[in-house]
Amino acid sequence: MANVIVIGAQWGDEGKGKITDLLSRSADVVVRPQGGVNAGHTIVVNDQTFKLHLIPSGILYPDTECIIGSGTVIDPKVLLQEFDQLEALDVSLDRLYISQTAHVTMPFHRLLDQASEEKRGEHKIGTTGRGIGPTYADKSERMGIRVVDLMNPEILRKKLLWTVEYKNVVLDKLYDLPPLDPETVIAEYTTYANRLRSHVVDSSLKIYEAIHQRKNILFEGAQGTLLDLDHGTYPYVTSSNPIAGGACVGAGIGPTMIDRVIGVAKAYTTRVGEGPFPTELDGELNQHLCDRGAEFGTTTGRRRRCGWFDGVIGRYAVRINGLDCLAITKLDVLDQLEEIKVCVAYELDGKTCDHFPGNAAEFARCQPIYKTLPGWQCSTEECRTLEDLPPQALDYLKFLAELMEVPIAIVSLGASRDQTIIVEDPIHGPKRALLHANGDPVA
Repeated sequence: MANVIVIGAQWGDEGKGKITDLLSRSADVVVRPQGGVNAGHTIVVNDQTFKLHLIPSGILYPDTECIIGSGTVIDPKVLLQEFDQLEALDVSLDRLYISQTAHVTMPFHRLLDQASEEKRGEHKIGTTGRGIGPTYADKSERMGIRVVDLMNPEILRKKLLWTVEYKNVVLDKLYDLPPLDPETVIAEYTTYANRLRSHVVDSSLKIYEAIHQRKNILFEGAQGTLLDLDHGTYPYVTSSNPIAGGACVGAGIGPTMIDRVIGVAKAYTTRVGEGPFPTELDGELNQHLCDRGAEFGTTTGRRRRCGWFDGVIGRYAVRINGLDCLAITKLDVLDQLEEIKVCVAYELDGKTCDHFPGNAAEFARCQPIYKTLPGWQCSTEECRTLEDLPPQALDYLKFLAELMEVPIAIVSLGASRDQTIIVEDPIHGPKRALLHANGDPVA
């Protein structure tokens, strides 16, 4: 039995969807503990592409239970669109469960998110405009609507009549937007409730029971470490805690119940939205990485900013999450490059900085210090073992493992399930990875 957390080790979009999909074949339960429809996981199975935002990736395995935890914020409209997409592809939703204490994104949350971002002007954060921040804000203000409220027509009506009236004042006075009709909102969300009702459970209890039944549980993180509300590049962050500790809070279990934490990182770095990005590239190299890596957001379609691998934020992710091992994705994107750079430290105000600075103003002034490695200039897409890799590609992975001071368990070389080197199964394997930080395979 193993309970494993999968965490993004960069700014999100690291390819967690594929990694969680791969690990789900060994899992009995997959839990989504935090985030909302601002997360997007793309999975390719037999040339079929699935784009999921709220439903855990394990839904594609017929015997796997999937749980949307209490730390998520749920937009029922988008969730039911995912229902329709999956049912049209004959994917069963019978084993999908939704936490009764998760908070619900309402129409006014989306309107406020978009209006607030526009109002910020040059100070905009780069949100997805899907209402995630305002939903979490209402949760903190203790005026949110939870799934359990959605299931009770009387309570839903009582809460929404007051809340919509309150939000209409804000929409009108602050943003000059027309008011919402509370009866229309109530009717719409009552319809959603009727379809979701059979999936609603006490998710914390369900997860706890699965642990005591010694089932394998995979906790599927959304976004990435550097987007964490407390430990990311604030204010250019998300509104939840996508680090390993946040998975325990969002799922409703204690940290002693976790066996391993695996971090997912691209073989280079990307970022969506605003904020500092020390290794960001421009010109032909940026275009090359973007085109070969298909770097467009699953949720928004926005073009991602691309740059070299940043070992400083990588080591920070190892520390903040307590990573046991790594999954390196999109190694194949680097196949054609003659040389590849890796950021090993920053220069900050004339001094070498080895650690991620918590001060946002300092981080904005950081300049990357690079180590240049030779490229391999041949395709890795058909490689299925470490021995299949060209020597320079294997050396690159060894360098990343040494730099991050954590072993590599999985290497992804394309979007499909089979385009993967499983060095070690983080769920069933021993608590170590074969491609070790010292660069030597372990016997």
